[in-house]
Amino acid sequence: MHRTAPARNALAVPVLALGVFGIITTEMGVVGVLPALAERLHVAPATAGWLVGAFALTVAATGPAGVLLASRLRRKTVLATALAVFAGSNALYALSDSFPLVLALRILPALFHPVFFALALTAATRLAAPGKAARAATTVFAGVSAGFAFGVPLTSYLADHLCLPAAFWSAAALNLIACAGVLAFFPDLPDTQRPTYGGQLGILRRGRLWLAVAAVTLVFAAMFSGYGYIAEYLQNVTGLDTSLTGPALMAFGVVMTAGNLVFGRLLERSPLRTVTAYPILYLALYLLLDAAGPHPAPMLATVLLWGAVHSGGLAVTQAWLARDATDAPEFGNSLFISFSNLGITLGTTLGGAVVTTAGPRHLPLAGAALAAAALTAVLLRRRLDPGQDRQDPSERPERAHPAPTP
Repeated sequence: MHRTAPARNALAVPVLALGVFGIITTEMGVVGVLPALAERLHVAPATAGWLVGAFALTVAATGPAGVLLASRLRRKTVLATALAVFAGSNALYALSDSFPLVLALRILPALFHPVFFALALTAATRLAAPGKAARAATTVFAGVSAGFAFGVPLTSYLADHLCLPAAFWSAAALNLIACAGVLAFFPDLPDTQRPTYGGQLGILRRGRLWLAVAAVTLVFAAMFSGYGYIAEYLQNVTGLDTSLTGPALMAFGVVMTAGNLVFGRLLERSPLRTVTAYPILYLALYLLLDAAGPHPAPMLATVLLWGAVHSGGLAVTQAWLARDATDAPEFGNSLFISFSNLGITLGTTLGGAVVTTAGPRHLPLAGAALAAAALTAVLLRRRLDPGQDRQDPSERPERAHPAPTP
């Protein structure tokens, strides 16, 4: 394998993590400023919610094909181009007050989102020293948790304390710095033999895979039917002052980062029980949110619990889908990226409909219904292969590399 100077390789993986952080901040940052953005673009909050949903839908529709096509291109060029597109889009968000233009500019970077994540993960593991591939992958995708913990609330904070364009200019600068880092520190990697398209596509003939896909989609729909409108809920149901929305989102993200570690350990000890318990936890959480919603102090405490539960969605659903894609892990991860984003689209669309027709007060009940549907899909998948339920965790099939969300 081609090796560059150790210092260069040592910086390449953190640069990829910074790129992931910038992309997550761009994708999900609008969640924290949705009311202000809706006002700036002269649309209803539910309509503005499409800025989240359209991004996710584009990722869902183009992810697998985009990853397959990009696998034949020079990785460094693809990674840098993706970050440049994200930087340019953020700059144009800051300048525009046209909803159709901003919506179009959300779709463009979404085409590069799954490609960046897939290539970044592969590149990180190839750059790692022997036996350190898992650590390199974990470093790259620490950017996901950091994006939720700091990128989203930072966007909200800048919008509240400076102005909405300042939030987007900061995201543009972040992506531009990551782009420059890729150009400066990311080495050229030699081509390696890749699995055939037919071999990877063959996993699509498995019925059990599609039940796992349904569970992934419904879990993410449940997660983002509420989270996509968290700022709307906190301001209009709880009555939280807009200046406190950013700190609340930051607390949500910090707890989410810690919660990732907890769910990772639970998956190591008992993956099937953890996967089954997750939609039950989210259902119970939404019932608690429904009760605490109008009361600021209990609601702020519930936001911390919400962040802890929300954090498990990525690892839990990826582990579930990976069980049925062990012979095509990269393609399995592309399916995970696509259908988790389809779930985000479904969830934000349903949440927007609830906000428009019944008001944000009823968002938790819609989320609880989606969590119940996700639990049904998990139980149906388990019935197809009950022997795996008795399998010791140490004997379970090796999981694919973890993949990122929205």
